[in-house]
Amino acid sequence: MDLLSTVLRRPAAEDDKYSRGVVGFVTGSTEFPGAAILGVTAAIRTGVGMVRWLGPNSVGNLVIEVRPEVVLQDGRAQAWVLGSGVGADPDAEQGLNVSRVASMPGYSVIDAGALDILNFLKIRTKAILTPHAGEASRLLEKLGHQVSRTKIEAEPIQAALHLSQLTGQVILLKGSISTVATPAGETWQSPPSNPALATAGSGDVLAGILGALIASNFERLESQELSLELLARAGVILHSKAADLAAEAGPVAALDIAESVRQVVGEHYA
Repeated sequence: MDLLSTVLRRPAAEDDKYSRGVVGFVTGSTEFPGAAILGVTAAIRTGVGMVRWLGPNSVGNLVIEVRPEVVLQDGRAQAWVLGSGVGADPDAEQGLNVSRVASMPGYSVIDAGALDILNFLKIRTKAILTPHAGEASRLLEKLGHQVSRTKIEAEPIQAALHLSQLTGQVILLKGSISTVATPAGETWQSPPSNPALATAGSGDVLAGILGALIASNFERLESQELSLELLARAGVILHSKAADLAAEAGPVAALDIAESVRQVVGEHYA
């Protein structure tokens, strides 16, 4: 059985929306509201039972216009997606939401603005961090290590391992070839991705996919049957396959990738 079939679970008769997984989002802002829509769409299409979203009312109104299934309130979630489309101000509404969620035990995907906001020596969440090379360079600098974006792009495995060991978290270093690294020294690299993925918002889609995979596999993570590293790899593969599918019809926007996730998931249900 391939990795996607292992982590994608077809709903069963005894399931309800909670047992299928609840993923929460602290994503988007008045400056970048689209990040919220892209991430929650990707999570829904990956197959969770419920999506929560926290943020400014004006952005929430846009989210439910596109995705009326989303619940605009705090509550229980097996995983959180933090930071996509969020500014780096820790004292802004979304910055405070990011810090609060990351201070609690649980599982998270930490993306974009949250990489700048959080102190990785103090957070309690177990996470997949999803920087691109520029964000990785800034994060390393914040942690006391000067490494240029150019060097990270030239040596992605070393950079991802270094970040993983410094933060104690799984690193998914995004690029045309993505790299996953763990604090234990495990590494994996994806095949070269479809150039269609080089479009604004693609990373927001990946973050939503990862959050959904964590939430829907929560019990298997807790029992150590699965690991965050394996789910990071599965997220990259699912994201890439969705881009391939979307590109068959012509030029690709990020929302096309998010909507194509549904078909890829259906093809890999065990």
